Amino acid sequence: MRDDDTIDDQYAHEGPTGRSDDTPSSVQVGVLRGTEAAPSLRTRLGALVNPLTRRPSRVALASGVVCCLGVAAFAGVQALPADRLDPVAAQPALTERAQEGAASRGQARPPVTATPTPAATPTASPSPTATKKAKPKPKPKPKRIAPVAGLDQAQMDNAKAIVKAGRKMGVPRQALIIAVATAMQESNLYNYASGVLPESQNYPHQAIGWDHDSVGLFQQRPSSGWGEVRDLMDPEYATQAFLSALLEIPGWQNLALTDAAQAVQVSAFPWAYAQHEWRATEVVEAILA
Repeated sequence: MRDDDTIDDQYAHEGPTGRSDDTPSSVQVGVLRGTEAAPSLRTRLGALVNPLTRRPSRVALASGVVCCLGVAAFAGVQALPADRLDPVAAQPALTERAQEGAASRGQARPPVTATPTPAATPTASPSPTATKKAKPKPKPKPKRIAPVAGLDQAQMDNAKAIVKAGRKMGVPRQALIIAVATAMQESNLYNYASGVLPESQNYPHQAIGWDHDSVGLFQQRPSSGWGEVRDLMDPEYATQAFLSALLEIPGWQNLALTDAAQAVQVSAFPWAYAQHEWRATEVVEAILA
């Protein structure tokens, strides 16, 4: 206890820093104003209850700063996540987070629609070869066989048409020779129209005859039932009509050429066909070669 009847501050340091005698406390001011007498019991008890209030010191100020720092540090510790405070305790939480991340990566995500960037159109000029259209290949022209046996090209082409039509029917070689020899005798291997049938002249022809209504390579008559005029003017049809009639004759293969031809044509000159046999044979061999 000091001389002014107050209790010494047990928390204050000795020396000038622990005292503050020059500054009267609020309690002392109140006591002096109230009375000039010695300090009362009330003043003494107040000093015992709150000695720091009566005279603040540097120790009290330092203690307050330390307390504030402690509170801030405690609050900071509370704010930290549990895995920062205790690595061992935080391990399950970290494992759970990793599993959630893996699960979310495995989930299907909505497709992302990307706006395609229009590609730049090349402006290079087309090459000359690219602009040229491919020309269609020309159809192969039928092979022209050089005439033989004193025939001209028109006669040779007609003989070729006879052989071609017979091969379509699958007749033997002897039937082809008979057909060519018959056409040599009947039309000299020219496709005839008839002056009696003006209609026959509307179709391709190479000559005009006047033997009744006979037309074509084999001088077949529409009035005798060989067919229509337009058909008999076609070398292929006329040949097939002749060969079909030849194949109906029994044993035609064993007959002489002139007899086989006469059996089909029923001509007024039945022996005339024999003279063309050797020439017809040479023409057919040239075509089949």
